[in-house]
Amino acid sequence: MPNTTHENIDEIFGSKVFNAGVMRKRLPKHIYASLLKTMKEDLPLEENVAEVVANAMKDWALEMGATHFTHWFQPMTGITAEKHDAFITPTEDGKVIMEFSGKELVKGEPDASSFPSGGLRATFEARGYTAWDPTSYAFIKGSTLCIPTVFCSYSGEVLDKKTPLLRSMEVLNTHAVRILHLFGKNDVKKVTTTIGAEQEYFLVERDLFTQRKDLILTGRTLFGAKPPKGQEMETHYFGRIRGRVANYMADLDKELWKLGIASKTRHNEVAPSQHEMAPIFTNTNVATDNNQLVMEFMQRVAYRHDLACLLHEKPFDFVNGSGKHNNFSMSTNTGENLLTPGDDPVNNKQFLLFLCACIEAVNKYSELLRITVASAGNDHRLGANEAPPAIVSIFLGEQLTAALKSIETGKPVKEAKDLVLEMGVTTLPKLIMDATDRNRTSPFAFTGNKFEFRMLGSNQSIAGPNITLNTIVADVLCDYADTLEKAADFETALDALLQKSVIENKRIVFNGNNYSDEWVEEAARRGLPNLRTTPEALAEYTSEKNEKLFSRHNIYTPAELESRCEIHLEEYSKTINIEALTMLNMAKREISPAVVSYTKEVCDTLLAKKSCGDFIDVSAETTLAERISKLSGELIKAIDSLETTLAAAQNCESAQAEATYHCNSIIPAMEALRSTADALESIVGKEYWPFPNYEDILFYV
Repeated sequence: MPNTTHENIDEIFGSKVFNAGVMRKRLPKHIYASLLKTMKEDLPLEENVAEVVANAMKDWALEMGATHFTHWFQPMTGITAEKHDAFITPTEDGKVIMEFSGKELVKGEPDASSFPSGGLRATFEARGYTAWDPTSYAFIKGSTLCIPTVFCSYSGEVLDKKTPLLRSMEVLNTHAVRILHLFGKNDVKKVTTTIGAEQEYFLVERDLFTQRKDLILTGRTLFGAKPPKGQEMETHYFGRIRGRVANYMADLDKELWKLGIASKTRHNEVAPSQHEMAPIFTNTNVATDNNQLVMEFMQRVAYRHDLACLLHEKPFDFVNGSGKHNNFSMSTNTGENLLTPGDDPVNNKQFLLFLCACIEAVNKYSELLRITVASAGNDHRLGANEAPPAIVSIFLGEQLTAALKSIETGKPVKEAKDLVLEMGVTTLPKLIMDATDRNRTSPFAFTGNKFEFRMLGSNQSIAGPNITLNTIVADVLCDYADTLEKAADFETALDALLQKSVIENKRIVFNGNNYSDEWVEEAARRGLPNLRTTPEALAEYTSEKNEKLFSRHNIYTPAELESRCEIHLEEYSKTINIEALTMLNMAKREISPAVVSYTKEVCDTLLAKKSCGDFIDVSAETTLAERISKLSGELIKAIDSLETTLAAAQNCESAQAEATYHCNSIIPAMEALRSTADALESIVGKEYWPFPNYEDILFYV
């Protein structure tokens, strides 16, 4: 496959996007200026704009080979949805013309009854609306013009992830601008949160993928004995990218670049067959749209290369699972990153104020942040020495921790000087040491000019975590602005506010090893919550504190928040239920027959050798037959136990009770069945085992 050359990257980048450059060429100047104001300044869309934009968008899409358009939206499923309509309109002479109106651009009507609503809508209440989001560019996918939209019900309830995300961005903008104006920066009109979402994934042979029912139906292996080799040699991380994988990555980059997604970094990850892609930062709304497309095209492109891309958080036991690092920052329309410490962070009070706002937000709403990453798949990662623990804390590093200590005590901090790393080789350049190290075990780590939220699962939408991040930071900034705007002396009030915030929120700062047992004990002493499982976390979702937070800032109504909790609980139970049913199917229809066939082979060999006389040693066959027989009996018992346990789930009276039951009863029964089946895999002949094993899948791409 030919690689994309340096010369044509400029040509292909954004070539499938109706972006600012395309609009500037195709729209009248006053229409373009009006639309740009809507996009850049959050101003309402003027009435005459939609019709002109729709016509220009249609002409461009037709030139690009599009035949259909769709309102592309993000329902509560966590993935995207689309209904395609052709541009054609019949004429009286039996022909068609290609039309697309402003009304079709602005509004669509999908069936709202078939998407998760958490009780907001009854099955018979089908009408729902999609509405154009002019702040996110339309794009071409295949032969379809995709128009990013929000999604709501007939009566206005929010049924998607984009609407609350946009609301959260607006509320943070409002209060961040208030703060900056107090610092005399009246030229700042807008503050935007920016995100860079690093995406981890596995690549496996598609032929092997299709031979495993668990990978097809659940995205992860429900059975699998430990292979002779895992990741213990530490040779895969940043290792040489194999040619076939490199071709896949080059093809993926090209597809993403066409969509205007700035795929920047690619490398091998820790586990065998695991990789990572990282884009350049962009505003949170666009980054969320982009990440959905990244996940979709990772799987699309893999298919072309006879590979399967796995985005589950834990597709394989015994090796690391996959996460998604959500790099969060705030930037002004004047180009300033509000989380950049500058050369003198100790005296950079604007930076310290925004830093303290983030720290206080995480401390006050740590349970809520944990909830945003709660899922059945992510429960396999969090706290497993491959991802941050379920305890939320913040890493700041030595320099910023010292700066906050200085604020707390009123004592000046020792001025830090640049340290030069001497490598001991005269030909090597001298390196300036960073002010602080990195901490890969921290859930929420400051990494120079941003916070890296490391708890997200690889296949989840980044909308939920960023809705919460925006809202909780905005909530604290609102309190800060209220206090400072009333102050008689700004500087005195600012110093007092910073000191108060540092003292009251220092418990959330931890710079040590988050994987250690000592930290779990220390966190408990500090009063930090440890919500180990999804049901435990979701039980806190609709607390009075959280309901007031989201209502206060018009992100969710109490009913909308409760519906989301219900959806997440149901999704958790459904996920575990599908996994349990898949295990039973595989165990009864694939593993048991394979074990019986192998047992017959062993026993036939045993009987044949016995018939040769007493002088023939049959101890090996006897021992093997006894082991298989014992494990076969345990397998049947484990199957029966899981079936019985699964059936009892129907007796649960609420979504919370059902999720808790799946967590505490069904998962242990699944683990017992897996343990027995994996023990059988390790002794049954390879040619008898009904599906590819870990060694086959992980080491032969």
